[in-house]
Amino acid sequence: MKRTYLYVLISTILFSSMEISLKMAGSAFNGIQLNFLRFLVGGLFLLPFAVSALKKQHIHLTGHDLLLFLLTGLSCVLVSMTLYQLAVEVDQASTVAVLFSSNPIFALIFSYLILRERLSRTNLIAVAVSLIGLLIIVNPAHLTNPLGLTLAITSAITFGLYSIISRWGSMRRKFNGLTMTSLTFLAGSAELAILMSLSHIPSIATGLASVPSLKTFAAIPFIQGIAWQNSLLLAYICIGVTAGGFGFYFLAMETSDVSTASLVFFIKPALAPIMAMFMLHEKIITPTIIGIVVIVCGSIIMFLGNRYAEQDASMQYKGIFAKLLRKPGTPTDLQQKIATERQQLKHEKIAEKDLSK
Repeated sequence: MKRTYLYVLISTILFSSMEISLKMAGSAFNGIQLNFLRFLVGGLFLLPFAVSALKKQHIHLTGHDLLLFLLTGLSCVLVSMTLYQLAVEVDQASTVAVLFSSNPIFALIFSYLILRERLSRTNLIAVAVSLIGLLIIVNPAHLTNPLGLTLAITSAITFGLYSIISRWGSMRRKFNGLTMTSLTFLAGSAELAILMSLSHIPSIATGLASVPSLKTFAAIPFIQGIAWQNSLLLAYICIGVTAGGFGFYFLAMETSDVSTASLVFFIKPALAPIMAMFMLHEKIITPTIIGIVVIVCGSIIMFLGNRYAEQDASMQYKGIFAKLLRKPGTPTDLQQKIATERQQLKHEKIAEKDLSK
């Protein structure tokens, strides 16, 4: 169990530093380029573990699997993480970290809409509390950066959608977390590379460059900007944050359960703003602090609810499993109790007869 919490701690630190490291690298790289590099390298780093898992499970990839990974790559890398990267560039790292950490709430909503999974009372309360926290941070009456907030929230929504698509696909094909993540990263990187290549077509590049707000999408570089000065930071983003963060998260899940591993996303809303304050000298205003506290409360409610549900399901499973293991003709607990009571009554009657003699 100690090893599990070590995995959770490492994954939490890596994920909490994600927005900070991306913010620091933003001056050296194009945002879309950085998104492409980190998921390409991260996917390749996790690939040997994915291949090993596929061999152990005796799973052979099919054309339908390729379509699945293209879909998850589209929703995760191409859409959600691109919006996320743009949000980091135009807003504070602490704000983006908190808003993006609400993605499990949207995943719950999508699980109900797509998978028809039942929402428990605690889950509904957690959704309501977390949405209130988001509204406090966004503060619709006094919007200071509507673009950054919109990008961050849309990124969280689409990542929640990706989580449900990924879960649906892994349940059908029995892929483990590392396999699903690695192949999703690589498929998304390939899709992003196609769009980056299109941005180099002269007519498209000229058209995008002529619009100030779209200039960042014109002639997106692939490797330009990589130098010895920023190689360590880039390696940390690609291997540490992207591959390591997800890797340790799934190791925690495999050595414990989903609820324990999900502590990563419940701690991040509180830890990431503190790290951004010290490393980037970002100021955290009072409404943001209140919103963080409310979202963390919502996360705790969800965690406790999921924990209770898993324990309840585990107890039911053990009861059913014990019945299945019982050999035919073996008496049940109730039958054993009745037999014991009959034996006691029999001994009492014998004792009464002996006394009467």
